[in-house]
Amino acid sequence: MEAGAADGPSGGVEEALSCFSFNQDCTSLAIGTKSGYKLFSLSSVEQLDPVHGSNDIPDVCIVERLFSSSLVVVVSHAKPRQMNVYHFKKGTEICSYSYSSNVLSIRLNRQRLLVCLEESIYIHNIKDMKLLKTILDIPPNPTGLCALSINHSNSYVAYPGSRTTGEIVLYDGHALKTVCTVAAHEGALAAIAFNASGSRLASASEKGTVIRVFSVPDGQKLYEFRRGMKRYVTISSLAFSMDSQLLCASSNTETVHIFKLEHLANSQPEEPSTWTSYMGKMLMAATNYLPTQVSDMMNQDRAFATGRLGFSGHRNICTLSTIQKLPRLLVASSSGHLYIYSLDPQDGGDCVLIKTHSLLGSGTADENKENDLRASLPQSYAATVARPSPSAASTVPGYSEDGGALRGEVIPEHEFATGPVCLDDENEFPPKEGFLPVRVPITERASPERSLGPSNFGAAPVCGAGGRGLGDHQTPALPSCLQAERWGSRWASASQCTRIGA
Repeated sequence: MEAGAADGPSGGVEEALSCFSFNQDCTSLAIGTKSGYKLFSLSSVEQLDPVHGSNDIPDVCIVERLFSSSLVVVVSHAKPRQMNVYHFKKGTEICSYSYSSNVLSIRLNRQRLLVCLEESIYIHNIKDMKLLKTILDIPPNPTGLCALSINHSNSYVAYPGSRTTGEIVLYDGHALKTVCTVAAHEGALAAIAFNASGSRLASASEKGTVIRVFSVPDGQKLYEFRRGMKRYVTISSLAFSMDSQLLCASSNTETVHIFKLEHLANSQPEEPSTWTSYMGKMLMAATNYLPTQVSDMMNQDRAFATGRLGFSGHRNICTLSTIQKLPRLLVASSSGHLYIYSLDPQDGGDCVLIKTHSLLGSGTADENKENDLRASLPQSYAATVARPSPSAASTVPGYSEDGGALRGEVIPEHEFATGPVCLDDENEFPPKEGFLPVRVPITERASPERSLGPSNFGAAPVCGAGGRGLGDHQTPALPSCLQAERWGSRWASASQCTRIGA
């Protein structure tokens, strides 16, 4: 859930947001501005706690945080082809990759890091940042529209299969193969999103009138919702609740729609007992004899709940979260504000605005408030990636506070124990003097030649001269020193280190 290329300042706002995104479990909000980026904790309605802020990289256009870990990915307008991965608590850069064209979007889960360019997608293994797959020659995707399931057990990827129609390509990011193609809409896609388990995929077209939900991985249509009929709108975001019972959609209008995903009973319906129910049954039966477009419209469900914004035209994103054991609708706007609404999960209706936070006026002094609410950090980068947020028993039926990981699906730390990158172990970092970390440029059809680029951060270098150039759908070979030893046990000087690309 990310928005970029925000509108300019308006309404007296000192500085507009260039980008903003919720993390995978909606417990954190990241914003990018011309001066840098900030991270906020969403653990309270009344108070927006700053987690971290940095002015080291100005003019940020993409900022993404991995759950509630210290891993953050940043791209700036100054270097739009370069992706930087940081451990913000240590103030160190883990790695930096350069690509053949501008980075348009970044998606993360505990297994994969997805980099979307206009005509290609790169899939990295997040535990060691190895490039696993390059999906080339995709249809032009100027907005970087793509989605990644936060469920690490499947890591499904969805991206447009056509520039003119609403075709969705479903790709298995774990097995690294295409699963199926879904004909979702007649018009081009505007938004797509997975639910938390990766079992459902929601989509909307550029018309913005109909939202559909498909099963994953078979791509069968499960639900169809009508956002409106009066006008076409631009859908800016789609988001499921963590229990997949609700789906919210925001647009360039003043209304955020929330739809309820109710299961239809398999049993035969009861005979109507009133005149109203009898007429309703007759109308539904009549849809079988009407033109397809008319019958589809009559069978489409309307919004279960709505949230009214005090503005329209601003770029915004929405999400459904549980804050202090109560369900909330959250809307972040390019004007620099976060709006929090109450939500009745049983009856729906109008959502009531209960708090408005200014994202640009918030200070960054106390960055330890969120840390006090969490257990101490694990001792390795792998555990940081796999670690769930603190959970608490929810009193609201159907809502969970698992911190982004489904119960029973947290990756055991021993599965990551042999990974070459460790963030929280000081012995895994190179000496402070005489060594340079690696920046890895990647091109769509890279040359076998390699070279080392400069950097000012203490990330781990890639050693040795092994490996090969990247061709179509090729996976780069790891240098022999990475296969044989941990990075912390042997280091190469700047003249020995290599990087992928030309």
